[in-house]
Amino acid sequence: MSQPTANRIMSLDLLKGLVMIIMAIDHTRDYFHADAFLFDPTDPEKTNAAIFFTRWITHFCAPAFSLLAGISAYLVGMRRSKAALSKFLLSRGIWLMFIEVTVVNFGWFFDVHFSTIPLQVIWVLGLSMICLAAIIHLPMKVILGFSLVVILGHNVLDNVDFEGNFLWGILHGWSFLQIAENTRIVLAYPLLPWVGVMSLGYYLGTFYNKTYDAKKRQQLFTYIGIACVLLFFALRGINGYGNPKAWSTYETTLQTFFSFMDPLKYPPSLSFLLMTLGPTLFFMGRLENIKGKVVEAISVYGKVPFFYYILHIYVIHLGAMLLAELTGFGWQSMLLTQWISSVPELKGYGLSLGGTYFVWLAIVAMLYPLCLKFSNYKLAHKEKWWLSYF
Repeated sequence: MSQPTANRIMSLDLLKGLVMIIMAIDHTRDYFHADAFLFDPTDPEKTNAAIFFTRWITHFCAPAFSLLAGISAYLVGMRRSKAALSKFLLSRGIWLMFIEVTVVNFGWFFDVHFSTIPLQVIWVLGLSMICLAAIIHLPMKVILGFSLVVILGHNVLDNVDFEGNFLWGILHGWSFLQIAENTRIVLAYPLLPWVGVMSLGYYLGTFYNKTYDAKKRQQLFTYIGIACVLLFFALRGINGYGNPKAWSTYETTLQTFFSFMDPLKYPPSLSFLLMTLGPTLFFMGRLENIKGKVVEAISVYGKVPFFYYILHIYVIHLGAMLLAELTGFGWQSMLLTQWISSVPELKGYGLSLGGTYFVWLAIVAMLYPLCLKFSNYKLAHKEKWWLSYF
């Protein structure tokens, strides 16, 4: 097969970059916004429009990145044999899971005892890649069928529960597992349906073959995106299947809207995936021909997303440690044994939402030259195999 054109790759880098920048909003909010320690940003009775949509916009990140990881796997496979691609996906998946438990975990908590071990997005990306290493050997139509069955049908398992079962929690659940007196695992991102999202991305990668007409691809992704959004509103409106977190009517229309637009994320419901993958696919169809200096700048983050992800966690946490010291809470208050918003001693700490956005923009800007330098280094040293793991 022929390799895709540079323009097509740029459009994917652009979307990855947007996702990475948006993702940092939520993590900055967790560590800097004063209200993050007082209430859930999606609670219709306590939130407001600015806080709700600051959280809501970041819902797109995990689904988009999982889908794009699948597309990237296909594009990598265009230059390798299936056996070589399987080996790469397997090894990279194991690497990501290891990094989640160690480097990423320490970045969130700065806890040398690893009291809390959340298995989150990097973990499930790694686990999904391990599964994808086998899935890629199936016919493309079977891969599509598998992806749709998992995405559309995983909510059938909502009423199945094996409390305290680690394997079930990894497969389909949001649960806590106490593995020692002072250590617990938080199973936040189950394999289902995330593996289905990644395998769908792998299937969609076929439309980036040079032999496939670009305009047809753009139209196809646009229409599929619109269809997903319409299905979201229909399914969410019914409040039945695919909505384990039902919406309710509140005193004001805005509060009801908040409830409606907050489908279950942990684990992701069908409604959540339709709400997020729909616009993602729509923008994949619409962003392909956008060019310019801003596009190039955003794409820098998309070319080194893993590198950026690790750096932004540590920069955010170190910045929060500095703010805590300067505001009388002490830097030691940022040595965490549980997720930061759950620490009662931090009530009263933090900035306004405007201040939080300022910190977010400063962090994103601060990381740009590092990401650019690393991106150029990767481009100039393609012979270094280990760079593909970063």
